[in-house]
Amino acid sequence: MGNISVAEQERAHGHRFLGQPIALANLFGVEMWERFSFYGMTAILIYYLYYPVSDGGLDISRAAATSIVGAYGGTVYFSTIVGAWVADRLLGSERTLFYSAVLVILGHLALATLPGLPGVGVGLILIALGSGAVKANATSMVGELYAAGDSRRDAGYSIYYLGLNLGVLVGPLLTGLVNDIAGFRIGFAVAALGMAVGLTQYVLYRHRLAGVSDRAANPLPVADRLRYSVIALGVVVVIVVASVTHLLTADNLSNVVIVLTALAAIAYFSVFLSSKKVSAVERSRMLAFIPMFIVSAVFWSLFQQQFTVLAIYADQRLNRSVFGWEFPAAWVRSITPVFLIIFAGVFAAIWTRLGPRQPATPIKFASGTIVTGLAFWAFLMFAGGGPNSAPLLGIVFICLLLTFGELLIAPVGLSLASKLAPTAFHTQTVALYYLSIALGTAAAGTLAQYYDVDNEVPYFTTVGAFSVGVGVITVLIAPWIIRMMRGVR
Repeated sequence: MGNISVAEQERAHGHRFLGQPIALANLFGVEMWERFSFYGMTAILIYYLYYPVSDGGLDISRAAATSIVGAYGGTVYFSTIVGAWVADRLLGSERTLFYSAVLVILGHLALATLPGLPGVGVGLILIALGSGAVKANATSMVGELYAAGDSRRDAGYSIYYLGLNLGVLVGPLLTGLVNDIAGFRIGFAVAALGMAVGLTQYVLYRHRLAGVSDRAANPLPVADRLRYSVIALGVVVVIVVASVTHLLTADNLSNVVIVLTALAAIAYFSVFLSSKKVSAVERSRMLAFIPMFIVSAVFWSLFQQQFTVLAIYADQRLNRSVFGWEFPAAWVRSITPVFLIIFAGVFAAIWTRLGPRQPATPIKFASGTIVTGLAFWAFLMFAGGGPNSAPLLGIVFICLLLTFGELLIAPVGLSLASKLAPTAFHTQTVALYYLSIALGTAAAGTLAQYYDVDNEVPYFTTVGAFSVGVGVITVLIAPWIIRMMRGVR
């Protein structure tokens, strides 16, 4: 499949997708359906965990439920590293994406069919590994569609990002509605069906991926395969033993992911900063990346509470009645993607218009963290009310602030990681940035354990103040960060 370039294919057949290589349509579709299944399932997951058995749930504590959701989300981003390694050393991106999509389907089916917490454990592990690998490899494969200097690359990624967000938008709407009508297991089955549609489309049009490498870029020597297999088996054994001996429980799961992710990040930074392959300028830039990593993790620890605190808030505190009909709580998760689709282009146009006059990256990060803190303070306007008393427009406003925070940090962060990366560790620096998302997402599960729906003021005040405080500190140290970035803005 790697013998015919995308450019040659286009010349031979005239195939285009919105002016882009026709293969982009396939990757657009498979990632749209993967995001549909991922966000559709995640939107109803926390309710499945803490709802009473009479309502189809597992009736575990809310604290344990938020810990599981946070740990799962963190593991998804952590597993992007695993997915990238498998593609680079074993299977290549194209085959890794295929098998990863199969894992996602099996994970959703496990949630839909296996009873109790064992079904949750099996299902979430499979989905986390599969989704992380799909995310890493689909994004990489989009880049392979374009030759160096192809001016269509940025537009192609914009179209791909639109497909991703369409899945994020529609997934919770459909699974939330189906869940309310037919129950959790059918809702999880719908998520599995979505990924199955995406995989079927991928297989049917796989031939259009001519030009995308189906071989490992840096194959693992046969002599090393046994060693890595033993390491993988050892990790599985440790997890099983920790679970059986109750060292690893639902309540501390997110804390464990936080610790493991933090250790991985420290190891990455240590390797980069001590390597002889890194120049003095690159080392300075990596030192500047450390506070940016921390700010990113703080932001994601708040933003990803859409799956924990905001989900509980939508279920317990939000007035979801519209013309006498109560819409599913999971639908609240689709508000932010609407704003993201609307304003992503606006922010891009603003940065383009400002050009060299736009704020430096540390200021953007600081602004995003402050705005996100203000979003949590906005909850205080409705604190103290009874069940189902918070107005829908209030939540819409909060989601708007969260979207502004995301647009100031999420796309900027990936760009920053690419610009600050040492030449010898370019891809791994991007993986390091994903670790900040993993760390923040797991922390969102731990923080949510302190949320009390009957006494909200202390939580929203403290969390909002911490985020705003981190933003202010970042503004104060921004001159040092900019100087250490050595010409990168």
